[in-house]
Amino acid sequence: MSKIHAVVLAAGQGTRMKSKLHKVLHPVCGKPMVQHVVDTLVAMQVEDIVVVVGHGADAVRAELGDGITYALQEKQLGTAHAVQQAEPFLLDKEGTTFLLYGDVPLLSAQTLTALRAYHEEQQAAATVLTAVLNDPTGYGRIVRDSAGEVLRIVEHKDASLQERAITEINTGIYCFDNRKLWNALKEVKNENAQGEYYLTDCVSILRNQHEKVVGFAAEDPDETMGINDRVQLADAEAYLRRRIALGHMRNGVTIIDPASTYIEADVTIGADTIIQPGSFLRGRTTIGSDCVIGPQADLTDVQVADQVSIAYAVLAEASVAANSTVGPFAYVRPGSEIGPGVKIGDFVELKNAKIGEGSKIPHLSYVGDAEIGKGVNIGCGTITVNYDGAVKHKTVVQDGAFVGCNSNLVAPVTVGKNAYVAAGSTINKDVPDDALAIARERQVNKLDYANRMPRKGKKQS
Repeated sequence: MSKIHAVVLAAGQGTRMKSKLHKVLHPVCGKPMVQHVVDTLVAMQVEDIVVVVGHGADAVRAELGDGITYALQEKQLGTAHAVQQAEPFLLDKEGTTFLLYGDVPLLSAQTLTALRAYHEEQQAAATVLTAVLNDPTGYGRIVRDSAGEVLRIVEHKDASLQERAITEINTGIYCFDNRKLWNALKEVKNENAQGEYYLTDCVSILRNQHEKVVGFAAEDPDETMGINDRVQLADAEAYLRRRIALGHMRNGVTIIDPASTYIEADVTIGADTIIQPGSFLRGRTTIGSDCVIGPQADLTDVQVADQVSIAYAVLAEASVAANSTVGPFAYVRPGSEIGPGVKIGDFVELKNAKIGEGSKIPHLSYVGDAEIGKGVNIGCGTITVNYDGAVKHKTVVQDGAFVGCNSNLVAPVTVGKNAYVAAGSTINKDVPDDALAIARERQVNKLDYANRMPRKGKKQS
């Protein structure tokens, strides 16, 4: 196959989104729609990717970063004019050039690869990606000649009754012979009511030059969906979410209810893991094999090893090692590392905490800026007092220690190996190895105290 290039049009204003955010930066399954397009091209090893920017140019550049080329369309004068802005970067190249849109994020690498293969097999100057719709109202129709080649593209408003009966429509996606593309663009005129230069005119121009123009029908028309408003954004989200779920299920993941499970595009999941309803898996979360995630687990950029159970919990930018359990109703914040065989129970919050192998924090505790060793038990209601109002301080609880219920560990402080902290203690000094620390007021019982106190309904003498 020849070398492959791509022009991605992302300069439009997108006023129908009614948003301060540039249209192509609105996320679909956790990733800006234009990023989906670029990532697909990168996965296909496209040699040159030129993104044409205009409105929101700086924001688009900031999102996509380096590694691609940007062309600026200062005035929006039509799709052909937008493509022409990429000419300085691609003019002298050999090969095939894709023309794509930053607001059409659902096109798969499989569809684009098939489009390219057909284009090159036909030795065409241009190949139009088409779609067959039950209701093609509003779309440009593909008019073919007797040989099945594309004769022209007719917009709905300009189509005759016979042409409106055609159900094959133009998706706006093309493959071009790169050199023939730039020659055709030079011939495009703006002699229309809008005074714009239309990319569709390239079809008739190439035909007049006796070049071959063919059409390739997308197997799934929904892949060609463009996003112009919030309704279409929701439709695209639902479509892609379903496609992502199907991919995971076909790779051996059980998703109990795909309709109530939200998995973003860059999440990876191992075989024989079960995803329960109401779960959100976001960002670059990775989940191992034989896990049970959910119900209602919310994970963002979390690394989860094999045989982990997480239920009714929120985790972000953290890691969970094998054979551990988290939840229900746990909150694991950024920087936390949960070791193997650990139990993090109900109403436990971790922040920037490392929990060693086999340790347990069963319930109602806050452990922040802490290092907990192996085989440690943290009793109910324990708090690491890590913040003095200006600086965060570290708590260390070493291997085998036992911290009793309702204890305050005032950092910086270290509890030594196999040491004990008595329930109800406030510890602000290091506890040596094997020691018992008791830091609480001695109990005093006031006998007959209750009889001397006023009570409701008791007549006072």
